[in-house]
Amino acid sequence: MSSMNAIPLFPSAGAAALRLAPLTPLSFVAARLAGSLGRRHPALFARLGAQAGKIFLIDPTDLPLAFQLSPRPEAPRLEAVRREAAGAWDARVAGPLAALIGLVHGAYDGDALFFSRDLVIEGDTEAVLALRNAIDNEEIDLAREAAALLGPFESLALRPAQGLAAFAARWTGVALTRHEQGARE
Repeated sequence: MSSMNAIPLFPSAGAAALRLAPLTPLSFVAARLAGSLGRRHPALFARLGAQAGKIFLIDPTDLPLAFQLSPRPEAPRLEAVRREAAGAWDARVAGPLAALIGLVHGAYDGDALFFSRDLVIEGDTEAVLALRNAIDNEEIDLAREAAALLGPFESLALRPAQGLAAFAARWTGVALTRHEQGARE
């Protein structure tokens, strides 16, 4: 990536605070998000086929933690873990948090991130490509998915969530919703 298109990094003060924060609340939200994604987008995990049994380590390099994803269609699981305690994984995708979120929203081109070394893939690359294709196919919007976690209040929360995400995206440079289209390279 050229310096003009530099990927925003998570603030170091925030990362330092996360070193001390308990991961249980974050894991709770992550687990709810994975379950909701499985219900709202059943093809997301079903499309993985044999790769759905793999463990993916999603590793935001500018945070002191990572996320273990087990994308089994019948019971998808996402858990926040300390990087050093992550345990065994089949595939690891690592890069700045903004790049990983941008990949979900289609704001960054995965191939460009990989070849510029802003994104590192280790382990089972076939599984990572299957996951990438499944995510691309579903056109996930994390602001919409966060609102969906509120169940019957989703419709009330959606517009404020999207507005907050748009404001935060302008402020941080991170594509926090699918509405900021236009793949960056």
